[in-house]
Amino acid sequence: MRLSSLLIPTLTFAAAAGISLVSASFAVTAVEQNSETALRRALDEGGLGWAEVTSDGLKVTLQGVAPDEATRFAALSLAGGVVDATRVIDEMSVPPSKGIAAPRFSAEILRNHSGISIIGLIPTTTSRADLVNQLNGMDQAGQVADLLETAQYPAPKGWSAALRYAISALELLPRAKISVDAETIKITAMAKSDAAKEKLQAQLTRMAPPELHLVLDITAARPVISPFTLRFLIGEGGARFDACSAESAESRAAILSAARAAGLEGQVDCVIGMGVPSPNWSRASALSIASLAALGQGTVTIANADITLVAAETTAPDLFDKVVGELENALPEVFSLHAVLPMPASDGTVGPPEFTATLSPEGQVQLRGRINDAISRDIASSYAKARFGSDQVHTATRVVADLPADWPVRVLAGLEALSHLARGSVTVTPDNLQLRGMSHQEDTLAEISGFLAAKLGEAESYELAVTYEEPPASKDQPLSTELCAAQLTGAQASSGKIGFEPGSATVAAGSSVVLDHIATILEKCGPIRLEIQGHTDSQGREGMNQTLSQSRAQSILNELRARRIRTSAFIATGYGESQPIASNDSEEGREANRRIEFRLILPETSSAEDTTTLEEAAEATQDAVAGTADPDSNEQETTGQ
Repeated sequence: MRLSSLLIPTLTFAAAAGISLVSASFAVTAVEQNSETALRRALDEGGLGWAEVTSDGLKVTLQGVAPDEATRFAALSLAGGVVDATRVIDEMSVPPSKGIAAPRFSAEILRNHSGISIIGLIPTTTSRADLVNQLNGMDQAGQVADLLETAQYPAPKGWSAALRYAISALELLPRAKISVDAETIKITAMAKSDAAKEKLQAQLTRMAPPELHLVLDITAARPVISPFTLRFLIGEGGARFDACSAESAESRAAILSAARAAGLEGQVDCVIGMGVPSPNWSRASALSIASLAALGQGTVTIANADITLVAAETTAPDLFDKVVGELENALPEVFSLHAVLPMPASDGTVGPPEFTATLSPEGQVQLRGRINDAISRDIASSYAKARFGSDQVHTATRVVADLPADWPVRVLAGLEALSHLARGSVTVTPDNLQLRGMSHQEDTLAEISGFLAAKLGEAESYELAVTYEEPPASKDQPLSTELCAAQLTGAQASSGKIGFEPGSATVAAGSSVVLDHIATILEKCGPIRLEIQGHTDSQGREGMNQTLSQSRAQSILNELRARRIRTSAFIATGYGESQPIASNDSEEGREANRRIEFRLILPETSSAEDTTTLEEAAEATQDAVAGTADPDSNEQETTGQ
């Protein structure tokens, strides 16, 4: 009995303990399931479904691959807000970073009269010291400021060639800005004249590697005009300018508007330059031209701030006085007016003494007429020989007394004016200097008018009748770009198409004639930049077609080299099947697509593309024929031949 009474409490306690354990187990399991479910739902709603959730007791483990470190941290923070953060175990991973991208290497070189500065980021493989030494070694380099930074990354393709070209170009440019990167060079510079600008552009284009994208921004400096000159004439044949200068486009427009109102017709222009004596130049010029128009005939010459108005002999004196008085009162300050009304000669007057000099097209000069004394004659003869050559001058002048005191000055001024012509004559009289002839320079008339105004003085009269003719073309002058393009394009049409052996880059034997023809044209074209393009049809694998087209273009380049053509500015490029000119659904179309084309590479300007096809340039000459390469008719069908 007693034993029984002891067992009953013990069994009861054990049963209660067992029930407690079972209850606790169920409670923990419920907590695990609730925590896992709640966290998984929160992650899905937050767009973090890539994270896997597992629970073990009260611990919650997050696993999975996060896109980046920020996303992993977001998932961890979200989990800490759903369950106790101390219960969250982070086993998530992040893909390793791909590394920092290589920087863009570039440099900017500035050069002026004070020196050279270079700034930018260059690779460590480019010797900074050698670069600075090259700049220091240039003529009149001045002080070189090195503001470069370096980075230890491989130099990009084309970087070394671009930098070498930039240094070579800088040697030609005493004032310039050159921006360089691996693919593009932009050159901003100023030339002394339009002719110097064209020459500089040609040099820079010829020097540039074919693969380099070249952008040129070269402007011609405004000329310095001294004296600043304007000469306007109204005669029986109408109105014209012998010389016209302006300081700006607005000034030019105002002067030309006044001239057209005075009867000027046709296309005319004023030289825009520096050296204007007053901001009111255009107003003084317009007033002077309008006054001459009011008189009807005569000339007006402005040299700097001195204005000479010469009326015709038939001008009424009262009209002359009225117009001159109004002009004197209207002119801006600084400008001074000298007005002349010539008096008609009497009927019994003997003709005035003359000095004449004639220049033949062959360069022979004859001096005839009157001169003051023997010393003046020797001076005039020596001056002519210095200007035209000692073997080209024949002197037949006669010493005569009682000539005007300024006669030697007028004679020398006439000889100097004649030296600017290719052929012509000058006649000097006491009251006038008359120059007639032809020049190969467009600005000769304005130049002569300017120095005659300075040499002879404001009260002197002179007449100029100078025409312009294009200079004869040099026998060795290369073909123009358009004509070169047209002849290259038409070569394959006239001499046969370029063909290749089936499925290879070997030039067919029958293509020698057309290649000889193309080489002859290139010799006449002079220095050009040219891309030789290879094209195939779409048969076969794209990669195979690309390789074949590149090899064929390179073969043409090699053939031209074998014919002693300078190909340093040529580049061979294969385009595969990417640029068809006909449908590949027919044999005729595929045959047309298998071709070699040539493309001129031109420097880019701010408003134009940097290349033009030979077909486009040929169309401009209206005699181009489309050129294509001739494929072999038996080429394999498994490759774009």
